[in-house]
Amino acid sequence: MSNPQAPAAMPAGPGALQGMRVLDCATFIAGPYCATFLAEFGAEVIKVEMPGSGDPTRKFGTPTPCGDSLVWLSEGRNKKSLTINFKNAEGAALLKKLVEKADVLVENFQPGTLEGWGLGWEELKKHNPRLVMVRISAYGQTGPYSPRPGFGRIANAFGGISFLAGYPDRPPVTPGSATLPDYLSGMYGAMGALVALRAREHSGLGQVVDIGLYESIFRILDELAPAYHYKGLVRQRMGPGTVNVVPHSHYPTQDERWIAIACTSDKIFARLACVMGRPELAGEGIWGKVAQRDADRAAVDALVGTWTSQHTRDQVLAMCNAGEVPCGPLYAIDEIFEDPQYRARENIAFITEPRVPGKNEFAVPNVMPRLSGTPGRIEWLGQPLGSHTEAVLKEWIGMDSDAIAALRKVGAI
Repeated sequence: MSNPQAPAAMPAGPGALQGMRVLDCATFIAGPYCATFLAEFGAEVIKVEMPGSGDPTRKFGTPTPCGDSLVWLSEGRNKKSLTINFKNAEGAALLKKLVEKADVLVENFQPGTLEGWGLGWEELKKHNPRLVMVRISAYGQTGPYSPRPGFGRIANAFGGISFLAGYPDRPPVTPGSATLPDYLSGMYGAMGALVALRAREHSGLGQVVDIGLYESIFRILDELAPAYHYKGLVRQRMGPGTVNVVPHSHYPTQDERWIAIACTSDKIFARLACVMGRPELAGEGIWGKVAQRDADRAAVDALVGTWTSQHTRDQVLAMCNAGEVPCGPLYAIDEIFEDPQYRARENIAFITEPRVPGKNEFAVPNVMPRLSGTPGRIEWLGQPLGSHTEAVLKEWIGMDSDAIAALRKVGAI
């Protein structure tokens, strides 16, 4: 596969979060993504993994010759790998020593798991009252469901978005990705950590950031909750359509592709009507007001779909853009790689991975958000299990080689 985008030059200078120390004790995606975000902007993130096995994402997804998956190479970026057996008494004691030097600890075990190992919040804050602990779990640390396990698919369902995904006469479908709650919760976790660190500047004390996977989904459901409480509305599946506005959907094109068109106001619909050669439908016409279009939703969508079907996707895009009608192609990943906007914004980063001989680089989503003064960066992809254990223990808590060897002998690291 050709590389349509040149590798981005690494930003110079220290990251915005330089000096922050983070212990990533989480697994899979939600907690680790929180830590990854912090690492991209300069925090020193130590990925704490179980000896021998490590984070399950090392084996999740597409494998590579280095033994770690593409998921791990991408999401383990910028982290140092340290192995500690939390279930081992010496290992638990070692983690407490590291906590004394940390600003943030991220975990996403089932509630009660760390407490069972003597590593819960009440214990860790004794060793570092300034610690910020990000805890991401299926249902949060409280409530009757808090002990239950769960993954992103369950969060999509319980959070209310899966019920809305698909067509009204068919079963609900996955809303884009089963990992959507993981990434959203990771972002909320990073946001919460930064807010807590800001509060620590005033109070001198750390605190817990408590997130349930389902909560990140429920938070993005626009007016779903107030509409139900206010007028008893239970929104149903609408396929690609959108409540309150129309036309606002996906439409087929002559070359068997799809285009998204979004008319969120009467003014924008008037522009689309002109583009379609039907200006009489807007303004004082039969569909000039959003309520009129909403009442005749099927006919409006059918008209737009008939029009788009008479032209190729690129033709529809050109006409809509010329008429200032919001539109966009429904891209598959191969088209994303070829798009000039993605190239101009360097949304795809190409990073060399020395552990895979003959493969010059791997493509991964680049850092966001984009900061003008202290941008984030990708310094390296996910590292081998335990590759920084000795260096971290020496640097963080001053252990010597003999002490580290003793820990290895008892299975603590």
